[in-house]
Amino acid sequence: MSEPDAESYALKSAQVAEIPAPDLPYQPPTPRNPPPIALIGAGGIAGAHLDAYRTAGWEVAAICNRSLARAQARAAEFFPQARVTDRWEAVLDDPAIAVVDITPHPADRLPIVEAALKAGKHVLSQKPFTESLDDAERLTALAEAQGVHLAVNQNGRWAPHLAWMREAVQRGLIGTLTSAHVAIAWNHAWIEDTPFEEIHDLVLYDFGIHWFDFLASLAGDRLQTVTATSAFAAGQGARTPLLAQALVTLDGGQASFAFDGATRHGPSDTTVITGTEGTLQSTGPDLGRQQVTLTTAAGRATPRLAGTWFNDGFRGAMGELLCAIEQGRPPANSAARNRATLALTFAACASAREGRTVEIGSIRALPR
Repeated sequence: MSEPDAESYALKSAQVAEIPAPDLPYQPPTPRNPPPIALIGAGGIAGAHLDAYRTAGWEVAAICNRSLARAQARAAEFFPQARVTDRWEAVLDDPAIAVVDITPHPADRLPIVEAALKAGKHVLSQKPFTESLDDAERLTALAEAQGVHLAVNQNGRWAPHLAWMREAVQRGLIGTLTSAHVAIAWNHAWIEDTPFEEIHDLVLYDFGIHWFDFLASLAGDRLQTVTATSAFAAGQGARTPLLAQALVTLDGGQASFAFDGATRHGPSDTTVITGTEGTLQSTGPDLGRQQVTLTTAAGRATPRLAGTWFNDGFRGAMGELLCAIEQGRPPANSAARNRATLALTFAACASAREGRTVEIGSIRALPR
């Protein structure tokens, strides 16, 4: 039997040819004739929504917030002609409004989403969509019964690097998916002295859900189990763990996530996706600056991507809903498809809490 050489031990990498990158539709989808949009909830993240819609040239006809002054300030900054109100019921009563973007926190958002669907509005719900699979299934059924679309603002799907890699996987450019590995080091200390400190599973639930959704969009029904942990970082000031990791088993594959939210210096973001016929890699110092490569037997392609997660991701989430309305088809970010994302997220949180491997889909609600 011959002895393995250095290349066999992965101590050397083979030279590969540089080839043109395939032209993939990774940019946010753009509707031809979008209807007026109403925004309910003008809090922190709403600025990214409104900036994205203004950039796209879409009309925001109404802005609602329980603090009327906050709604007025958002309108003055982004859409001066928008009607402002502190009553979301008034928005839903307006027959001129066809699409509603609903951004409050999940528990506060639930009755508003339900009322909007009953009023016959198409809805874009902020993520995480719901705190239970029962609520997700009920709202999905309600939307179907009302003949309207219900989508989830998983805006990470349209971050340029994630969108390009997803398209590459879905088009079979790397063959059958065998693994996906994400490692992110950044400083999440901005949550100190904010309500986010009260969310015990913050990193897995509110942040990691973007990458759980990305994996769900790649692996679909191949998701099997998850083993997750969370921990406090040495020296952190926030009252909730800023470190988390998760190992996911797939049918014929695996995935891993390492979230280091207490990195004060030298942030990094790396994603590696392997398949039976190729590998995708994305790396950079942060979520907004990423270099993607696709390597196959033919060589290595390096696409030049335009745009950034903030705020193209938000334009993508709403644009996909608007295009689905226009084209009479389910949106890619539909609530029905988001149930797999929620199932993985709830299972990861339960695993971290209970110290055990959890079957994805067996946990019906966010652990308390």
